[in-house]
Amino acid sequence: MKQLFSRYTFPLLAACSMFLTSCDGDFAEINTNPNAVSVPTTPYIFSKALYDGAANSGNKGSLLFGLMQYTTSYNDVEGFGSKYVASQVNATGGVFTNSYPNQINEIGEVIKAVKDDPTKVNLYATARIWRVYCFSRLTDLYGDIPYSQAGQGYNLSVFQPKYDAQSTVYADMLKELEAAATALTTSNTTTFGNSDLIYQGNVTQWKKFAYSLMLRLGMRLTKVDAAGAQSWVTKAVAGGVIRDYADIAKVSYTSGGQNINKNPVAWQLLNDNYLRADGVNNTEGGKYQQVFINSLKANNDPRLGVLSVVYVNGTASSDESIQKGMPATINGTKPSDFVTYSEPKQTTVLKVDAPLLLFTAAESNFLLAEAALRGWYSAETATSLYEAGIRASMRQWDLISGTTNVIDRTRIDSYVAAHALKTTGSVATQIEQIYNEVWVGLFPDAQEVYNNYRRTGYPALTPNVYPGNATGGKIFRRFLYPVLEQTLNRASYNEAVQRQGVDDLLTRVWWDKQ
Repeated sequence: MKQLFSRYTFPLLAACSMFLTSCDGDFAEINTNPNAVSVPTTPYIFSKALYDGAANSGNKGSLLFGLMQYTTSYNDVEGFGSKYVASQVNATGGVFTNSYPNQINEIGEVIKAVKDDPTKVNLYATARIWRVYCFSRLTDLYGDIPYSQAGQGYNLSVFQPKYDAQSTVYADMLKELEAAATALTTSNTTTFGNSDLIYQGNVTQWKKFAYSLMLRLGMRLTKVDAAGAQSWVTKAVAGGVIRDYADIAKVSYTSGGQNINKNPVAWQLLNDNYLRADGVNNTEGGKYQQVFINSLKANNDPRLGVLSVVYVNGTASSDESIQKGMPATINGTKPSDFVTYSEPKQTTVLKVDAPLLLFTAAESNFLLAEAALRGWYSAETATSLYEAGIRASMRQWDLISGTTNVIDRTRIDSYVAAHALKTTGSVATQIEQIYNEVWVGLFPDAQEVYNNYRRTGYPALTPNVYPGNATGGKIFRRFLYPVLEQTLNRASYNEAVQRQGVDDLLTRVWWDKQ
């Protein structure tokens, strides 16, 4: 029962006060923390919900970095994502386990505090948008999830929430984005201000973020509801999506203070493998995967030297000629040439005070390029949007590294010219080109690349047929629910499995159809 409360309810410190009424007054006085806050401060909770929502996703750990063939390890535990090792499958439940007691409950408390106050219309709208962001990351990994009853343990005593069908979750998330975007107004100056770690209370930018998420989720429907996808994409474009560098949705971090203030992807990668920064003493044996580095080299991609280094006599070198990825097939033994393999660069990918990019101009351009190919968007050509996506994806490394023109503009021009969209080819051929660029252009957002991979089939990654893996050498299609759900919320869990399919790595979520 203790685990059930912690999984689905907001921390119950405030609720405990109801039990003190039957206790001796002196006891209550003695056991009251004079430094405690009796009434939660909504802006602080909102900040915490932003930090937790940005941090808790499939991008943490080795799961999706390995699965999308960015990284690997000779260690079977750390290398689960690239090897699908059967003994480690339950690691996929971690995002679910951490989401509900943190960002889902936190943003729910914010919404409860502001939704009935007409002077706080912008606070309510931005909280609704963030709630959609958090739930979208969760449902895209698992499929059916607790949604309509989630976070209602403290408020309504719902300790075993039902799982909503993913189709229902998607319909409500899109409705919420539309309502929240429409409600945002510059005529009301009340915002979260500096407690808003993304846009510092800029409602115009929050509106663009909402419509950008609508574009993302709308495109997710292409295989299950093409008409619905087109409708939502059209609404998103009309509302205005992120196209400019200044409007990129990001959370800023620092190099000091508590760990929550540090870029969560960089911080975890560092602690898992790269703190020693010598190319040899990588804690879990992690390196960039051969597939990723080979692709960057084969395409003369100028991001190669921005993303990776090889340690030569203890010194990091970005020399593109010596970059080399490690095969994912290495089985348990540290290779003798381990130091010669590429790993993430400390001043870019591993920079703990770099912003975490949540939605970029590059992503908007790539999605719009696909929409143009489908005939859903005619204001610009697929070619111009595709090229804009490549340029934006390279320029965003200025933002991450804190260095202007970290990639030389002449190299960007040369890359774009050498990888022109093949407009004489089929639509499928052009979509493949777009999502090959998404694979590199959205890095290190491995989860969004994974989502697009499942929807489009691109990049056409070759699965790693590794001895004893959990999927028979297939790239898995979803994460597993935490084992505790089978005990603490059995009836709801069983209903979801009966509706969606066996709780298996190869069961496809609703929008991921053949």
